Amino acid sequence: MARILVSGLINLENTLRVDGFPIEYTPVRYLFYGVNSSVSGVGFNVARALTGLGDAVRFLSLIGRDLAGSLVKTVLDSASIPAGDVLEKLERTPQSVILYDPSGRRQINVDLKDIQDQVYPFERFQEALQECSLAVLCNINFSRPFLLPASQAGKLVATDLHAIAELDDFYNRDFMAAANILFMSDERLPCSPEDWVRQVWDRYPAEFVVVGMGAQGTLLGVRKDHMLERMPAIYTRPVVNTIGAGDALFSAFIHCYSQSWNPFEALRKASVFASYKIGEPGAADGFLDEASLNKLYASLSK
Repeated sequence: MARILVSGLINLENTLRVDGFPIEYTPVRYLFYGVNSSVSGVGFNVARALTGLGDAVRFLSLIGRDLAGSLVKTVLDSASIPAGDVLEKLERTPQSVILYDPSGRRQINVDLKDIQDQVYPFERFQEALQECSLAVLCNINFSRPFLLPASQAGKLVATDLHAIAELDDFYNRDFMAAANILFMSDERLPCSPEDWVRQVWDRYPAEFVVVGMGAQGTLLGVRKDHMLERMPAIYTRPVVNTIGAGDALFSAFIHCYSQSWNPFEALRKASVFASYKIGEPGAADGFLDEASLNKLYASLSK
């Protein structure tokens, strides 16, 4: 069991099933079990996945003094995620609306409210960091002041940039400069994933770089071996919604790598974890526990 600090967003997520994109106008649609609300957000998704896999998580986040914030606390308790570091500093809790079609394609609409202008208490972060060996610092503004101190404390730092298109991306370059483990999507890359990873290594210190490529699988870059390896996508059950697939891949890699220190095995297991997860509509649903993951991974490896 690893002790992991997670700093990131938590929000109220609403998912809506649509027939396809673009959306054809109609005044009323009756969708039985096609509209769902749940607690989500990258930070929460990672914290929930890691907790379910058996890790001890210190989850740092900000929520609102509103009904959604009260719901967050209830869900944290039911997910066995300690809520002591989730602070009510916002007037309103961030929300998202996600449209998804039968093929699994999705459109994510995020309303962060004023969270990008808020500061998380640094002394509370310092106290949490002392008891953790790894810091997952999601790319939300309140995590930014934690990057350098986590590195200076000798902790492994991991972050997921999601969709990125420039090496010198103004918003993400601080996170790229601090991360030992760096995840991202290929959706907006200006070149092949392989060329992109080489360029990242020329500019930034990450030991491991993972590029998620959707149905094309993943690319793992391991700096010390100068190794770039593509891993195929894995099918475990029908796709419902691809939202949260990247968070699941990232979380399971962190967990599995902290157990074995083998990045190749960690990513293969993470791919199984993410494949199973997207059989559910919500970004925070469908996470396997460690025993179930290992069983499914073994059955697929035969």
